[in-house]
Amino acid sequence: MARPLLEDIQSPADIKGYSEEDRITLAEEIRETLINGLSKTGGHLGPNLGVVELSIAMHTVFSTPKDKFTFDVSHQGYVHKMLTGRAKDIHTIRQYKGLNGFLLRTESEHDEYGAGHAGTAVSAALGMAAARDLKGEDNHVVAVAGDAAFTCGSTLEAINNIAVTTKKFIIVLNDNEWSIDKNVGAIAKYFNALQTHSTYSFAREKAAEFVQKVLGDSARRLAHKIEHSAKNIILPKVLFEDLGITYLGPIDGHDTELLIKTFEYLKTKDEPHILHIITEKGRGYKPALDKPGKFHGLGPYQIQDGATPSSSLPTYSEVFGQTLVNFADKNEELVAITAAMPGGTKLDVFKEKHPKRYYDVGIAEEHAALFACGLATQGLTPFLAIYSTFMQRAYDMIIHDMALQKLPVRLCMDRAGLSGDDGPTHHGLFDIGYLRHVPDLIHMQPKDEDEFVDMLWTMAHYNEGVSAIRYPRGTGTGATIKESPALLEIGKAEVLQEGTDVLLLGLGNLFELAEETKTKLEEQGYSVSLVNPRFIKPLDEDVILRLARQAKVICTFEDHVIMHGFGASIIELLHDNDITTKVERIGWPDEFVEHGKVDILRNLHGINTETALKKVQSHL
Repeated sequence: MARPLLEDIQSPADIKGYSEEDRITLAEEIRETLINGLSKTGGHLGPNLGVVELSIAMHTVFSTPKDKFTFDVSHQGYVHKMLTGRAKDIHTIRQYKGLNGFLLRTESEHDEYGAGHAGTAVSAALGMAAARDLKGEDNHVVAVAGDAAFTCGSTLEAINNIAVTTKKFIIVLNDNEWSIDKNVGAIAKYFNALQTHSTYSFAREKAAEFVQKVLGDSARRLAHKIEHSAKNIILPKVLFEDLGITYLGPIDGHDTELLIKTFEYLKTKDEPHILHIITEKGRGYKPALDKPGKFHGLGPYQIQDGATPSSSLPTYSEVFGQTLVNFADKNEELVAITAAMPGGTKLDVFKEKHPKRYYDVGIAEEHAALFACGLATQGLTPFLAIYSTFMQRAYDMIIHDMALQKLPVRLCMDRAGLSGDDGPTHHGLFDIGYLRHVPDLIHMQPKDEDEFVDMLWTMAHYNEGVSAIRYPRGTGTGATIKESPALLEIGKAEVLQEGTDVLLLGLGNLFELAEETKTKLEEQGYSVSLVNPRFIKPLDEDVILRLARQAKVICTFEDHVIMHGFGASIIELLHDNDITTKVERIGWPDEFVEHGKVDILRNLHGINTETALKKVQSHL
């Protein structure tokens, strides 16, 4: 039996003397560790199983931190972490105080660039290469980007600038046909055709021979001639080589020895190269191979079959997907758009029922927003579903194209609020701040699933401009959804109770916290007003001002940073109306919140009843 290797790796230098047999053993250990460890913590299993050999080969040939690696999104960085001295802590991945689920500059000197959103690796790596050239250094820079990243405008913009910026530069195109879900669009179809075309299969073999047989000029010329002729048939030169980037591949991304030889060859080249490798997302674990979308990122699972715990309650995303299907059954003008997230947003059910009115534009949020604008100009009813953290990318379009033109685009922001284990790159804690000052925009958040459906129904019928709704990750309160949704009055809050001592405004999924606080205050003999604001913008000014005038203190609750958040809008409203009632705010601090379980982080940052009571009682 081969000796265990992974536990002895303290730095990438430790694997440089490994034999081919050692590397095989190491790959097996890494996969076993990932499958066993993530079954308890959850995480991005599929992407990491797909880059085991690639990561080993890169760290065998190159030397970080002198050489620089960038990983697009970096959700496939677990293996990199294990090979850079963090294998002993991999069981803490995405846990509070444990390893981050993405690359993090503050976590290790080997994490040269942090990430969490797609389309960043090539641009950032190009900046590193340019800095190297300016400083007269000689290190290597390697950007690893999946084929889905090539649907990002930022990736294509970077490729356009490589040849005029630097010479020594390597892009690894990790081609597995998946991002989070199945890749879409012309570029994805092109890469797939490249994999399966018989002529190019022949060229792929010759490319491998070329690397393995660098024995002389004649062999080199022969391989190049065969490769070049094949590419002229099926590879549009404008995509890479006419942009000044030499293309090599596709080769087997699970052949460690071939990858090592290829990287050794590329180290000698003083010109930009793109190495196209073919990998399997989820390699080595059948459940992940069978369901790559599910195993892109998930919670704990059973190792034997990959089964995950199920809840009797539907998630907000599931309610959203099914609700849109129901609306579209009766409204032929309703269309749904996602940016490579049909599974995450649950628009996959819409796709099944109404495929002609479903659009997945790939990882291209800016295009998705503009595309929705175009649909709206033609009288259709577009619903654009993008996570709150990714909607930030479409900010210019929200102002310049939607709001300015008063186009009725419906922004559906999933994962609003804390996103727990995914950490600061994925927390949806900023959308109130970046939307509430946009003129004429409607923004709302439901307290439960039934109100969520009412709000979606209201959005479907609102045609005077852009509207937005934010809703959290996971399940709601379990509220029963009415058979027929209600049309809400724009800007009208729900007053649950009126009192004279305290006014509690509980927004969205923190309404339950406001209810708990009300109960505790009443037990102490205080008279309490309880309001479900519903609308972040426009505020129900009449109700809020009336109740504020009769209260001694106001407390707002929001799953958002308090800086420029909902509570800040209440303070501004009172100030503008010369009301001096003190306002206390429960929300997230003005900082990037770490990763961890939601209940741990809420208690750590005072998002709880105890904190609310202390703040309120200090004014009574």
